[in-house]
Amino acid sequence: MMDEDLNKLLEKWLEEATIREMQEKMAKGELTAEQLTLMYMEIISSSNPHIKAVLELNPQAIQIAKSLDIERQQKGSRSLLHGIPLLLKDNMETNDMMHTSCGSLALKDFYAERDAFLVKQLRAAGAVILGKTNMTEWANFMSARMPNGWSSRGGQVCNPYGMFDVGGSSSGAAAGIASNMAAAAIGTETTGSIIHPAVQNSLVGIKPTVGAISRTGVIPLSTTQDTPGPLARTVEDAAIIYQSLVGYDAADPITIGATFFNDVDWRILFDEQALKGVRIGVARDVFRREVSTERMSLFDASLRQLEDLGAIIVDDVDLGTMENDLAYETLLFEFKAALNAYLGQTKATNPIRTLRDIIEFNMNHSQETLMYGQTMLEKIDRTSGTLTERAYLEALQRNRHLAGGTALGKAFAAHKIKALVFPQNHGCSFGAAAGYPSVAVPASFTKEGEPFGITFYGKAYAEPDLIGYAYAFESYVKARRSPS
Repeated sequence: MMDEDLNKLLEKWLEEATIREMQEKMAKGELTAEQLTLMYMEIISSSNPHIKAVLELNPQAIQIAKSLDIERQQKGSRSLLHGIPLLLKDNMETNDMMHTSCGSLALKDFYAERDAFLVKQLRAAGAVILGKTNMTEWANFMSARMPNGWSSRGGQVCNPYGMFDVGGSSSGAAAGIASNMAAAAIGTETTGSIIHPAVQNSLVGIKPTVGAISRTGVIPLSTTQDTPGPLARTVEDAAIIYQSLVGYDAADPITIGATFFNDVDWRILFDEQALKGVRIGVARDVFRREVSTERMSLFDASLRQLEDLGAIIVDDVDLGTMENDLAYETLLFEFKAALNAYLGQTKATNPIRTLRDIIEFNMNHSQETLMYGQTMLEKIDRTSGTLTERAYLEALQRNRHLAGGTALGKAFAAHKIKALVFPQNHGCSFGAAAGYPSVAVPASFTKEGEPFGITFYGKAYAEPDLIGYAYAFESYVKARRSPS
């Protein structure tokens, strides 16, 4: 049982509390990291049976939080994340008492021997790793029939706002934060897996430039498109976490690009005037046939709000290609090569060493694992796993040309725009294939109560600009609300 003061904080204050507000209370001695951790554990115990967002809690979370409280008293705070409880998607390695399973029963008993690079960064910043979140099994690459948020280990993640798509594959991370099960979470994206669950759960999601944040220690899907990123209830919270995650990792060579952020002053990004005079492009051909009349109306209202903030809307930008023109096959080839390399380097006691081992495990436990089949895994296993196929190279080159060169590259140059804006997660395939960043932010709700968001897309390493635009929009619209 929690004491009366904690119950008051839990009932009256915590629901939409920001990281900065948590730090202010801890600095004043009105709250401890241990108490904050206990409050989130209380919420998880009551809400998670309905939402199924969290797979497991860190058995050491309370002790870690208490040790950080002692450290705060003795040495002061490490950063704005000191003592802040965070959740991790279940594809991120933690060298502790939690499993890393990618939502699968095949790896339900797997303990990693190291922390993922990003987990080391969070621990160094003083964050409390509270638990692992459910996710679409194998990052939505198991079966085309599998709904977003389903895993054989954790069941179906539910959208806390109602009978709506929860988004994938960082579904548990998003639903958990929307339900206030932690201050924020870290998800991963290959194509839309941060942006989609963010907009479906009235959250802010930052999909970084590939290479801004290390992938070392994250169960892979694609070597060219994977990237971790934060999911949070406010732009500032997401940016605080993002700043802590950015950094060079010699084991992930593309992160040399993180040095582009060395001189960024993250404190000045939160400017309500950030959109004034900024040219924002709209590529309607990409989504006009896929968006309902109601959502189109909500999007047009968001464009008017952007204009109210001083943005210059450049409508009907022609990207010269469609998302369906991008070659999905790139991921099919990369998944086997990346996953086999990852599994082959796990400790020898792990019996799951290859993609073929996963498929066979599922066949031997079909009642528990194959509710939706595994046709995608079987199709992927028919590739060589060596990336030597001509079809792979052609698909890779096609994607890089169409997404980075044609669609985004020419559009930004020809129209002199600083960003593109799309409804929901439309357009995410372009940013994914090009390795460019995007930031999703809540915009409104449908009549039925389904969250609706907009997403800003920029050029490589444009995160500071996109964060500024999202912050200005968020401050003006104030669209997010908690699920009932």
